[in-house]
Amino acid sequence: MRHGDKINNLGRTASHRSALLSNLASQLIANKRITTTLAKAKALRTYVEPLITKAKDNTTHQRRIVFSYLQDKEAIKELFDVVRLKVEGRPGGYTRIIKLGTRVGDNAELALIELVDYNDVYGKGTAAQEEVAGKRTRRAGRRRSGGAATTAPETSAPAATGTEATSATELPDATDASADEAVINNNTDQQNQPAE
Repeated sequence: MRHGDKINNLGRTASHRSALLSNLASQLIANKRITTTLAKAKALRTYVEPLITKAKDNTTHQRRIVFSYLQDKEAIKELFDVVRLKVEGRPGGYTRIIKLGTRVGDNAELALIELVDYNDVYGKGTAAQEEVAGKRTRRAGRRRSGGAATTAPETSAPAATGTEATSATELPDATDASADEAVINNNTDQQNQPAE
């Protein structure tokens, strides 16, 4: 029984497992996302996240420590020169694991492991779109300086085909004075027309 054994040995000896995780970590740093089995992805997460934390301190000593794990100069250069700048403000959680289903040949669970800061779908791109949309509330906005809330619902502005807005509800962007003037002008036009 493996009570309290938190390390997944992945069915390998210690030297084979360290070589496997070293190669996976180097590929993850170089490519920013890799596809592997779920068990290897979970083991890789606990292996690579402390290395990324060490990379935040860009000193020769930290480079040597990380090199003792990865044994790949190109991965070290990428980690300390490129990845470090992206993850500097993040206090941890540098990777994300997404389950992909099972493999056809042996029915193994597959997963995609990626660096969080390099994904535009989940990252800052969606937050920017939400900010552009603006804050939407269920309350009626206060338009007048006196503090009275408007009760008329807003409708879309009239099409730019030369038609004039004739009511206050058709002028959502107009000021109160111009909206009142438009309603007064519309009423006087209707009164001046001869009755049929």
